[in-house]
Amino acid sequence: MLLYRDIISGDELFSDAFPMKEVEDFFYEVDCKMIVVGGENIDIGANPSAEDGEEIVEDGVETVNNVVHSFRLTQTSFDKKSYMSYIKGYMKAVLAKLSESHPDRVPIFQEKAKTCVKNIITKLSDYDFYVGESMDPEGMVALLNYREDGVTPFFTFFKDGLKEEKL
Repeated sequence: MLLYRDIISGDELFSDAFPMKEVEDFFYEVDCKMIVVGGENIDIGANPSAEDGEEIVEDGVETVNNVVHSFRLTQTSFDKKSYMSYIKGYMKAVLAKLSESHPDRVPIFQEKAKTCVKNIITKLSDYDFYVGESMDPEGMVALLNYREDGVTPFFTFFKDGLKEEKL
């Protein structure tokens, strides 16, 4: 299994256990879904209905996004101005890391970053923003959007801002 970490913060963001695809040699799109967590039933042998007790509705049950839940991502928010400020600094930091580790990838990154980030900015209101567990303001902000059907969520992660870790 491959685990993908943010190269800036070191936060675990997703793994290849989730359906994913590479888009435009710049992003990974990771499909996710809503799951129900909590409300675990721990059977202690009592049967409330047989003992004239009241049936209890399950407490603590909540519906969550499976990637958000599995990797303890935290939702944050941006307006256009604050996202522009963030993304400029983030792309600069990724470029610096890329220059050290994969200098051959730098020209591709620079070319793709311009068009891909511009596309994100034009659709900024369509996204929900998530940060890793450490909530490092310098780290990657994952973008959550929905497929054309309007109900299937997926995350967008910047490919060059990740490092693969084999488990």
